[in-house]
Amino acid sequence: MEGVSREIRLAARPRGLPREEDFELAETPIQSPGEGELLIRNAYFSVDPYMRPRMNETRSYVPPFELGEPLEGGAVGRVEESRHPAFSAGDWVLHGLGWREWALSDGSAVRVLDLSLAPVTTALGVLGMPGLTAYHGLFEIGRPKEGETVFVSGAAGAVGSAAGQMAKIAGCRVLGSAGSPEKVAWLSELGFDAAFDYHERSPRDALRELAPEGIDIYFDNVGGDHLEAAIGALRTYGRIVACGSIALYNETEPPPGPRNLFQVVTKRLLMQGFIISDHFAEFPEFLARAGEWVREGRLRYRETIVEGIENAPRAFIGLFTGENIGKMLVQVGPGPS
Repeated sequence: MEGVSREIRLAARPRGLPREEDFELAETPIQSPGEGELLIRNAYFSVDPYMRPRMNETRSYVPPFELGEPLEGGAVGRVEESRHPAFSAGDWVLHGLGWREWALSDGSAVRVLDLSLAPVTTALGVLGMPGLTAYHGLFEIGRPKEGETVFVSGAAGAVGSAAGQMAKIAGCRVLGSAGSPEKVAWLSELGFDAAFDYHERSPRDALRELAPEGIDIYFDNVGGDHLEAAIGALRTYGRIVACGSIALYNETEPPPGPRNLFQVVTKRLLMQGFIISDHFAEFPEFLARAGEWVREGRLRYRETIVEGIENAPRAFIGLFTGENIGKMLVQVGPGPS
């Protein structure tokens, strides 16, 4: 196929909050698929907080992004040409070659989407990796019981909003933190029992007021002062679902740990982290349950969509400056008609 595809490459390793200058918009020829390959025209791709540590040259559970190479992440698109027996032209697929307009794939980790289930964008959000993250973290680690109190930090994001609503489905009282009055209002619309703006009230003060008798589960997307406050508020045998620490991803020096960490011992708390790629085998069960919740209106979602691949760096930076409500996506091509 003739033409060019634009892609975003890592031009420099960010120090602190990324800048647009840390990214490069480049053009590359669109390649026709060889035997066993398929060519995908991307429609949407995801930008996610976990991508920030991959921009550092440090060892982690996934290799760092390479300088001068295109970034990667979840994407949905339409198969334009296929020489792979499992895929046909016209299929809509989920795959991992985002941050570009066109993707050439050997079919690894590519899944055909059922367009009758929900809008295609939900495969990157509430019915995709963020939703599965919320599902596994809450039900497998948090193990909520009816009547318990659950606190979710960063609750207006894709993972946090899903985790809070799932806790409500489980019969829990749910509290959430978010970074603006608009986000707090949205949490109320979702059925959270209480929510607060962490720019207006410290997590410690808010939890003292909203949960004077304590909390049972803390779903941690933020870390930092939220984690310290939650440890102080947790009741004996409470559980901490360590999902992420977005407040720390742009720190240039290691921050001090929670000052009250010894309460993990005295309160007999469980604190467990997880990487969702270890649990993809749970996806069919998750999709069956969460798909039904979405159809019933019990699991709602919002998407913040930025148009144009040239604006992808701005969308990514916006994750750390509070620009998104729900899932942040970049649109780079037409969606299903």
